[in-house]
Amino acid sequence: MMLPRRRVLAVFAGLGGAPLLAGCGFQPVYMPTASGKAGPAQRELAAVNVGIIPDRPGQLLRQALQARFGSDRGGVVAKYDLLVSFGISGEGIAILPDSTPTRIRLTGNATWRLVDATPQRTQITTGSARALDGSNLFDSQYFALDLENETVQRRIANALADQIALQLSVWFRQHATATG
Repeated sequence: MMLPRRRVLAVFAGLGGAPLLAGCGFQPVYMPTASGKAGPAQRELAAVNVGIIPDRPGQLLRQALQARFGSDRGGVVAKYDLLVSFGISGEGIAILPDSTPTRIRLTGNATWRLVDATPQRTQITTGSARALDGSNLFDSQYFALDLENETVQRRIANALADQIALQLSVWFRQHATATG
């Protein structure tokens, strides 16, 4: 008899699953140090300066990245610059017989490079992220379409920011483990 996934997870958590995972080397990416201070991923993310990303969707992505990194707070000297290339493309997926689309699938693609903030601008690591979302086209409701487009762009920016932040956190965590 197969147990439902939720029940298996509840049993695992009830048995103290966290110590079991720690035994196999699992540690949370954002785990603080033993003294309670911010861990290597949080410290290094706070030292990342996010470069300007053009256009409104780029502004949304930059704001989302800054919120996740904590780099929008003052007091931390930038050690890294994050350079992001970002674009959103769309395709009609719900087509009426007269070839009019009623739904658009939007794909956000971001490629990024982390460079040090020294004059040499040495590239440290690179990566990419991709997010999909959709939007309904409203007939003769331009304002509603504009609001829907902004909402979808914000969701795509947030999804991409989550992916980029996680990729960088893992890199910083691995790099801290390897060097210290």
